[in-house]
Amino acid sequence: MFGARSKVVCFSVFISHQFSTSSSIMGIQGLSKLIADVAPGAVKENEMKNYFGRKVAIDASMSLYQFLIAVRSEGAQLTDASGETTSHLMGTFYRTIRLVENGIKPVYVFDGKPPEMKSGELNKRAERREEAQKSLQKAEEAGDAENIDKFNRRLVKVTKQHGEDCKELLKLMGVPYIDAPCEAEAQCAAMAKSGKVYATATEDMDALTFGSSVLLRHLTFSEARKMPIQEFHFDKVLEELELTRDEFIDLCILLGCDYCDSIRGVGPKRAIELIKQHRNIETILEKLDKNKYPVPENWPYKEARRLFIEPEVADPETVDLKWSEPDEEGLVKYLCGDKNFNEERVRNGAKKLAKARSGTTQGRLDGFFKVLQSPNAGPKKRKSEVDSKNTPNKRGKKGGSYRGRPK
Repeated sequence: MFGARSKVVCFSVFISHQFSTSSSIMGIQGLSKLIADVAPGAVKENEMKNYFGRKVAIDASMSLYQFLIAVRSEGAQLTDASGETTSHLMGTFYRTIRLVENGIKPVYVFDGKPPEMKSGELNKRAERREEAQKSLQKAEEAGDAENIDKFNRRLVKVTKQHGEDCKELLKLMGVPYIDAPCEAEAQCAAMAKSGKVYATATEDMDALTFGSSVLLRHLTFSEARKMPIQEFHFDKVLEELELTRDEFIDLCILLGCDYCDSIRGVGPKRAIELIKQHRNIETILEKLDKNKYPVPENWPYKEARRLFIEPEVADPETVDLKWSEPDEEGLVKYLCGDKNFNEERVRNGAKKLAKARSGTTQGRLDGFFKVLQSPNAGPKKRKSEVDSKNTPNKRGKKGGSYRGRPK
């Protein structure tokens, strides 16, 4: 089924395009654009090869979603002998190989049970899928190809079975995975904060709200679309926005998150103005014109804040990450036959994994060094508290380089 290299490349380009144009990405609404506009020095663009030797925690559900989008579109039906989709397996197999060939040590993190507070958001998503199904039917009756494609993508859902399929595949590839007790992004962030990994790789910006020291976007499709990887540094985000972590969390809640609705009429620009002026949601609610900006009834912002500050995660110190040799025969048995994968390609992929793994054992040179804080360095003051005449405000440039201890 996948005997020609061109078919693999076309599939990769196709799903990259579909995912980047999808409106189904959740998380913190408008945060990436706000940071790009207000704190550009907190973001840099990078190439995959520059992450050689880095351990990266990948949000598995977000990654699988990319691959599953392709299944819904004509010309990209990747199925096994029984008609079940295999695009999530194909995408995981080939993209993981590409990551490993670039010297990256990926660890996939799968969602556990969602927090109770997320039930409202999940119900909304179910309602949107129901509406999308009705709209799809109308588009098909009208022969509207553009809307057929749009509503097909809105019906994509990552199931438990998709996750189990990929866990089996990763095990055979010798790539570790983790079952998070709750939100995958929260678990990735905890691992990045603790130094277990260098960064979190996801398209969901709430990884920053959970406190991930580094967030990588576009990691899994940068090569196909020639899109540079976006690297967000949390400490630089806070510094450039002139916010504490608690203030940043309140900003994210104002922008709109998965745990509660936002205040009607308060967009990104107004949200950051309110936070900079009042510094927390409690004070904002005291001062806000409720007629102009109606607050949701029984707004659970405090519970949302608590989930971001104290998420349910496994202690990173107890997480054992081991990369092992791929099981070539096991991969052939699992992917070929009924799943319709080409045996030669699977064997070549296994050999690439083995070769790449032996080539990344050296690690990064800067891994032998650690940057120590000056004993005289105290806590940084906000820029607004510093005399601008004595300390000019030097803004970082987009694309600048930050150095730190690799994970």
